[in-house]
Amino acid sequence: MRLDDLTANGARTLTVCNACRYCEQYCPVFPAMEERTSFARADLTYLANLCHNCGECLYTCQYAPPHEFGINVPRTLAEIRVASYEDYAWPRWLAVLFRAHSLTAAAVLVVALTSVMLRVARMTGPSVRTAAPGDFYAIVPHATMVALFGGVFAFVVLAITVGVGRFVRDVSTAGASGGAKVPPLRTGGAWRALRDGMSLRHLHPSGADCTSNEEERRPWRRWWHHLVLWGFLLCFASTSVAAVYHSVFGWVAPYAYSSLPVVLGSLGGVALLAGCAGLWVVRARRDDALGDPAQDGLDRAFLALLFVTSLTGLALLVLRDSVVMGRLLVLHLAVVLALFVTLPYGKFVHGFYRLAALWVYERRRTERRLL
Repeated sequence: MRLDDLTANGARTLTVCNACRYCEQYCPVFPAMEERTSFARADLTYLANLCHNCGECLYTCQYAPPHEFGINVPRTLAEIRVASYEDYAWPRWLAVLFRAHSLTAAAVLVVALTSVMLRVARMTGPSVRTAAPGDFYAIVPHATMVALFGGVFAFVVLAITVGVGRFVRDVSTAGASGGAKVPPLRTGGAWRALRDGMSLRHLHPSGADCTSNEEERRPWRRWWHHLVLWGFLLCFASTSVAAVYHSVFGWVAPYAYSSLPVVLGSLGGVALLAGCAGLWVVRARRDDALGDPAQDGLDRAFLALLFVTSLTGLALLVLRDSVVMGRLLVLHLAVVLALFVTLPYGKFVHGFYRLAALWVYERRRTERRLL
């Protein structure tokens, strides 16, 4: 659906919701919606990124299909949400390319980057077949790894920062009462926004469980989300500690199985494997009406890359002293690079937009109390 059509449909849907207001107790979307008498594109983008897609409003809506109004707030906001990621992305053409061919693009990236890493390994060290088991830096020197991954990481941080900055700029000036400007946002409310975002509070507005189908609520979706989130953070912590070990203390990998980087990485890898597999199953069983089926490729590409990254990392840990270590290292590095390159354009980025939307919401709530 074109962006103009998404905007028109979103405005129609939320205008009906604004007249009804039955769901106002579910999540921040509805109190924020009620501040508005009309819905411009920036208003819809803001509300879409406040939505945690719990799905409760679909099953309680008296105007949901098969009613002639056909109101489906979760799907409407899901369509607007993913369009906003593409609209604010930098550079935008990469987002368009990845969204259109997400699974294929992810697979092609892995193959291409595996070839690149093999070439790098051949240029900088012995053959991956003849390198001594456990000697990672004989395959790819530490300086080469730092330069390659540091450059990609810097690009990812820049791309996400530009995209989220554009989003905050637009939604912070789209305001209540039909789009009137609101006072400039300050830093207050950041802690509450971070708390709600990290705890996934709004995935379960009616209790501890998440909606997967009508009259079917289970905690699995929230649990798998937590495993993916904390697994990713544990792996990031493992990499950060290993960098300190190498740069500050001069301790060179591979590290002992009982060392802090290995323990953190192992726990994070296992959590990611379980979380990605669980979310894949939950997505397959969840009511299609609760989301946008056109985004399946985008979601699955992110889960697949995360899963393969964790799988190859754990396999490399177990087999680091075997003759297949060189091949596994090259494959693992290629998959990690592919994951990094796609982060600003895939499902990963939704966490940053949601935190930003929650921060805007908390700031406005604070400002209303002060007026």
